[in-house]
Amino acid sequence: MDGQGNLAVQRLALWGIPLSLGVMGLKMAAWWVTGSVALLSDGLESTVNVVAAFIAYFVIRYAQKPADHDHPFGHQKAEYLSAVTEGALIVVAALLIVKEAIGHLAAPRMLDAPALGLAINFAAGVINAVWAQLLIRTGRKHRSAALAADGQHIMSDVVTSVGVLIGLFLAIATGYPIFDPVLAILVAVNILYQGWKVISHSIGGLMDQAVEPEEAEAIKQAIATHAAGSIGVHDLKTRRAGSVTFVDFHLVVPAAMPVRQAHNICDCLEDAIRAVHPGASIAIHVEPEGERAHGIRVKVVKDV
Repeated sequence: MDGQGNLAVQRLALWGIPLSLGVMGLKMAAWWVTGSVALLSDGLESTVNVVAAFIAYFVIRYAQKPADHDHPFGHQKAEYLSAVTEGALIVVAALLIVKEAIGHLAAPRMLDAPALGLAINFAAGVINAVWAQLLIRTGRKHRSAALAADGQHIMSDVVTSVGVLIGLFLAIATGYPIFDPVLAILVAVNILYQGWKVISHSIGGLMDQAVEPEEAEAIKQAIATHAAGSIGVHDLKTRRAGSVTFVDFHLVVPAAMPVRQAHNICDCLEDAIRAVHPGASIAIHVEPEGERAHGIRVKVVKDV
């Protein structure tokens, strides 16, 4: 991620704090005027958004710090810690919703001022939908795990809001207030699922999971077509930490090849890989022919 990308991500993360507070205020107001436990569940999830927005902003700033003596590979993995924390908060919110809803199952009641409450909640949902799309798009563009996770969580909040609105319309139309707490429990189940997705994706990054298959294929193609003069490539490894892709492999060259020529091939390979993965961190181990190949191999395209 370049300096301009860092700034864009930081600005969005900062604006997420007042915006999440505003949306939470709207949703809690909708609950206050209606007394709906489903709207309360939606508001409780928004409290998670507020905490997550604060965490995301400070973690993103930390993750963008340059490498130093204590962290020679950079601080990018801090973003995954933010996403895992957000996932855990989502789970806590879901459990609170279930607790509140179960208490209303035995004695459900009709809503107060339903039209006003639903209108307020609808406005909050529209704001969230626009904001979530912006966060997801920017997070993916600049490979910010924390920003993308925040956007995905807010989008799950939008889905929750839509479900709540539909369910409350049913409760009002049918005259059966039981729809309200039942829907709150269904909302909690959806929130739990979204929390699991956020956590599982972030754990993959913390565990040095390889890049996606299509990204790995692009790296292999770049190596295969820009390693002219070498004999082969093996032990190819990839991983991602935040916005940085790490690529490591062994380059086999003729035993008599001068160091300068081998170095030039490495430079060519680094430029080719960074063309498909800007900002990639690349480590190439040059070794003479005769060494036993292992790991993932790449067949080098020979000069015609």
